[in-house]
Amino acid sequence: MTLTIATWNINSVRLRAGLVARLLSEEAPDILCLQECKSPVDKIPAEDFAALGYPYMVARGQKGYNGVAILSRVPLEDAGHREFAGRDDARHVAARLGCGAVIHNLYIPAGGDVPDRDVNDKFGHKLDFLTELRDWFAAERPARSILVGDLNIAPREDDVWSHKQLLKVVSHTPVEVDHLAAAQEAGGWVDVTRADIPEGQLYSWWSYRAKDWSAADKGRRLDHIWATPDLASGAGGSRILRGARGWEQPSDHAPVFASFEL
Repeated sequence: MTLTIATWNINSVRLRAGLVARLLSEEAPDILCLQECKSPVDKIPAEDFAALGYPYMVARGQKGYNGVAILSRVPLEDAGHREFAGRDDARHVAARLGCGAVIHNLYIPAGGDVPDRDVNDKFGHKLDFLTELRDWFAAERPARSILVGDLNIAPREDDVWSHKQLLKVVSHTPVEVDHLAAAQEAGGWVDVTRADIPEGQLYSWWSYRAKDWSAADKGRRLDHIWATPDLASGAGGSRILRGARGWEQPSDHAPVFASFEL
């Protein structure tokens, strides 16, 4: 079967439940992974999404911060979650499909504003999180798996609007890029989006601070879809729904899509 998966940092699933409903109605992915839900699981409007044909959900949540959810119109089961860097802050959840493939939904810490762990604990936490992610992948060497989410790092020069100007800006610093690359290599993950779209500027996030985000187009590709090689070979159809960034009261992220032959 072919399944289309979307990932989207929604920046409050309750505040933007209408946008989630619009995406489900207009784009109809088989599975939608949300990050930064900012809601306890029992407060996520799951019944509204079920009424649109998405009756299955696995999620981890907390009030006001973080939170990840997987909505699906195909059956799946909760495959657990992991805690990273000594905190239980609802940044990972996994689901297993009937065919045995596992989907990991991940929300990596943003890391604050100063790229120096000696003066910014948030940046140190981000690097520790990535190190634990690398070690987990190295120990378990995942197979038949898909990893999606807001990874809060734009790794390539053409994943940001200006490589030179962002080298000292959190999300594109060399140390973050190196940590993410080490985690990717440890798990043998394929960057599905860039396998499909290998060249050119590509963004999934535009700051709220820009008066005209589209005209300024100072974006970054922070949202990713990866897969293990056994599933990446059947992946395609990658795209970023840039227009969603312009919807009323939008998230600052746009949804990212890919399809898989499973």
